[in-house]
Amino acid sequence: MSVNRSPTDGAIVREELHGTRPEPTYGGALSFARRKYTKSLEGVDLAVLGIPFDTATTNRPGARLGPRAIRAASSILAWERPYGMRFDPFDELAVVDCGDCFFDFGVPGNVPGEIQEAASRIIDQDVALLALGGDHFLSYPLLKAHAQKHGDGIALVHFDAHSDTWKDDGQRIDHGTMFYHAAKDGLVDPAHSVQIGIRTTNPDTHGFNILDAPWVHDNGIDAVVASVRDRLGDRPVYVTFDIDCLDPSFAPGTGTPVCGGLSTHQAMAILRGLSGIPIIGADVVEVAPAYDVGEITALAAAHLAMEMVCLFASRP
Repeated sequence: MSVNRSPTDGAIVREELHGTRPEPTYGGALSFARRKYTKSLEGVDLAVLGIPFDTATTNRPGARLGPRAIRAASSILAWERPYGMRFDPFDELAVVDCGDCFFDFGVPGNVPGEIQEAASRIIDQDVALLALGGDHFLSYPLLKAHAQKHGDGIALVHFDAHSDTWKDDGQRIDHGTMFYHAAKDGLVDPAHSVQIGIRTTNPDTHGFNILDAPWVHDNGIDAVVASVRDRLGDRPVYVTFDIDCLDPSFAPGTGTPVCGGLSTHQAMAILRGLSGIPIIGADVVEVAPAYDVGEITALAAAHLAMEMVCLFASRP
């Protein structure tokens, strides 16, 4: 009697870059959403890059293991198109997982430059980049790489419990100061940028438009989407999602959890409502699996990353 066997280990053996095919979710070689694991970017539209860096944290470490956890959780999303989408983003885009950014942890001062260089190698080949962190500092060298490619004044859509705009002298590698420097350097334009879900006190907004968590809860998803779209204009957009934007009940596995945050549904719905924005890059950061419960944080991050893939697929 013949047995119908589905292929497995698609991350290694698949040759095609488009399309979705089923594979057992409980086994097989892992990549993000079972995409081909390759360093070659020929014919690629979007590359997923892990950045296992977490030495810029101010509280609990462990986000260096985030990329691995997100990849594992994403296997449950890889067998069909995302629910509610009118199209499969993997039919529209050739997406690969190009592994992890290499850096020498023993020479921490060199790490920002190594992250920037790894990102530039991808985006300079006209391939869009979705990064999996890692702590949130990595957004700063990623923004530097994108500004070199697309020009300064990028519009930033920033989901977080924290503003990450605290001032410092410019010498620190710190996951709480990088958007202060990104604005000061001109990499991002605060007037065309929005911070969503903030719920920690920082009296200086530095010109960023803030839709804090209470505002989101009081006004709802549609109002958030309308406000963000109004601010962005036609600027190139970078989307960054710190998983602690979610309430700890939805994402306990992170280094600096803050109560009162967004639900996974709210965050996914806001991202989906931004379909068609001119996104040029994105990241999902601060997943620290050592503090997770039942992998719900990693699963939330995988779903959010998939929503970002859909944003790339919906670009004009």
